[in-house]
Amino acid sequence: MANLKIVDLMETVWVSIVNLCGDLPESDWDVGTDCPGWSVQDQIAHMSGSESRLLGNDAPEHVPTDVSHVKNDGGQRNEILVDWRRSWSGSEVLQEFKELTTQRLSHLRALSEEDLDEDVDTPNGSTTRREQLNRRIYDAWAHEQDIRRALGKPGHLDGPVAAHVLDRTLMAMPYVVGRKAKAVDGTVVRINVTGDTTGEVCIEVVDGRAKKLDETPQTLTASLNMDFETFLCLACGRWSPEDVLSSDNVSIEGSQELGINIVQQMTIVT
Repeated sequence: MANLKIVDLMETVWVSIVNLCGDLPESDWDVGTDCPGWSVQDQIAHMSGSESRLLGNDAPEHVPTDVSHVKNDGGQRNEILVDWRRSWSGSEVLQEFKELTTQRLSHLRALSEEDLDEDVDTPNGSTTRREQLNRRIYDAWAHEQDIRRALGKPGHLDGPVAAHVLDRTLMAMPYVVGRKAKAVDGTVVRINVTGDTTGEVCIEVVDGRAKKLDETPQTLTASLNMDFETFLCLACGRWSPEDVLSSDNVSIEGSQELGINIVQQMTIVT
């Protein structure tokens, strides 16, 4: 057994969610969030459904009543688990979340480094158990932020979990610049994230491939600057690029056309 840092991150975000929702009045559970069709309660139900599946529990035999906001097969699977819990009270959903995450944490604490490197099957294909856990940390933190924005209770935008999420998102930016925005050879882009958690990535396109640079060059084709919350809301598809571009939440230096294109293509999680 090992006290693994990655497991500590998972525990940290779960504890933060429980503390955030522990004293909510029943009316707050019905408040809508940036995830279409989902309330605060639905956010917790979604996370509970995911952790229940990872514990090996069977999914309920249930047909959702409204799937108008569902975009793909993954969303359909999620909606079954969420809608099945909609008849519960918010406090009941939170209590289940506490119980499931306690069980999951016990299981995770028993894993070794070797266990984390083993392959596992997921709805999105095969990956390692470590990468699966990385995705769970990201997902849980993103949904915590959905709840915080909906309730007007900002927080947990700094610290080790936030830094973990930012690092993983910055790692995906070469894909955004090269594959999604289709930047041409010779393009050099800097994405600078400010605020509670800061970071940056510089990307150059060479021979049709976008790669991360170790240092910031003197000449940039475009430089994008935005705060951490804006960056993550774009990456997670929570805020529309059009709304962000029309606000003061992002500034673009250099090629406006390229910068706008990158912002429009920045969603990597749906």
